[in-house]
Amino acid sequence: MKFESIGLLAFLIVPLAAAPGLAQTAPSQAEAAAYRDLFRAAQDGDAAAVSRLVAEGADISARDGNGRTAAHVAAFASHEETLAALAKAGADMNALDDDAYDAVTIAAVANDLPMLDAALAAGNRPGNITSRYIGTALIAAAHLGHHAVVKRLIEKGAPLDHVNNLGWTALIEAVVLGDGGPNHQKTVAHLVAAGADRTIADRDGATPLELARQRGYGEIVTLLERP
Repeated sequence: MKFESIGLLAFLIVPLAAAPGLAQTAPSQAEAAAYRDLFRAAQDGDAAAVSRLVAEGADISARDGNGRTAAHVAAFASHEETLAALAKAGADMNALDDDAYDAVTIAAVANDLPMLDAALAAGNRPGNITSRYIGTALIAAAHLGHHAVVKRLIEKGAPLDHVNNLGWTALIEAVVLGDGGPNHQKTVAHLVAAGADRTIADRDGATPLELARQRGYGEIVTLLERP
């Protein structure tokens, strides 16, 4: 096998082993236990404490050892009211942590629709470029087959055809990183209905339709063949 072929094989295997949706780093148990003040309130879901601490001068922009703000911590812990309190207190809802994630993408990966709605309502843009893969929340959700999240992000204006640094769109990821099952079928259906560009090919020139055929995903093939 030529070196170029080996390199390509490695390039394709690594994303599957370290899938884009799994690149987030939620606070560990040790980190969470060590949180104090605003981070403690975010982790515990104490919205009243957030308001009090900020009024007392707590730094709303403070970051932990992984670059997470209190808003990131609240998103990981799925505390919608606390996230709203942080946003009201002036938290930057489009801040990225050291893994380049925002609250919207954290919620998308977790399939946490209430948190997604809370983050969007708090001003977190649906189209931020996030993750080490230079992707979006829509791509992450499509990869994981989180079709309700995909639908909501589309409704809120997330970019349909962004191409990440793997050369994949949300539609391509739903095929190449999906299992062809009902969740990914619904994901593809939402993307197709919204007008996602089915002609955008991967770096080998394969379109989503060709990739679905290669994998034997008959239901997805049917969706992609529709006019």
